[in-house]
Amino acid sequence: TDRIPKNVWLLLSFLAAMLLWYILSIIPVTSRAFPNQVVVIKSIKTMLDRGVLFTDLASSLISVLLGYALGFVIALPVAILMAWYKPVRYIIEPWIQFIRNIPPLAYVPLIVIAAGVGRKPQVIVITIACFLIMCVTIYQGVINVDETLIKAARVLGATDKDIFIRVIAPATLPFILTAVRLGASVALTTLIAAESTGAVAGLGMRIRSLNNSFESAPMLLYIIIIGIIGITIEKLIKYLERRLTSWQDKREI
Repeated sequence: TDRIPKNVWLLLSFLAAMLLWYILSIIPVTSRAFPNQVVVIKSIKTMLDRGVLFTDLASSLISVLLGYALGFVIALPVAILMAWYKPVRYIIEPWIQFIRNIPPLAYVPLIVIAAGVGRKPQVIVITIACFLIMCVTIYQGVINVDETLIKAARVLGATDKDIFIRVIAPATLPFILTAVRLGASVALTTLIAAESTGAVAGLGMRIRSLNNSFESAPMLLYIIIIGIIGITIEKLIKYLERRLTSWQDKREI
């Protein structure tokens, strides 16, 4: 298998998926839910003619990017404070673990009541979801820094600031990038819940709308678009990760 290029495996995987899709489209039980590729591609024109495709795409990307960025900005300092100061950890960590186990759909109605309808509750829901996963991941990275390195730095006269910049930050960077990648995935998977808050546009909102009218072809199109966005973001983050952590030894499988 090592003699076969990775791109060839990727092509075979794609062809197998297309074949499975086609089989599902001709089986009577699944054909209504999985229309064939030609029908789905034609639905692009349908959504363009309705004038909603680019509007939905732009609306969702704005909400996702805002919630994602806010989640990261809040998670980074909170995770560091939790790892560095035990009182902060003892106060905040139980609530993070508690909220992590609650599906976003459960607290969306409360957020709508508090923030109203529109983009604001969408951003809040995505921010909460991203914050939770990124905070836990970064926190694990900080507390896993070798204690010997920190003690050695203190012996050499390093201040807390020096220890953070020269020891903790480099050692935690792989975990931060992992958190960034996981946060991007969570932001997209939370999109449906976030856009159930009275949104007038968006990929998640449109999927729900198309589901109500049983339009499976454009609905499948929108699901594929979300998947493509997710893969694109993950590839960009992995590229960034390779550039910033090239010093780190990684096991090739």
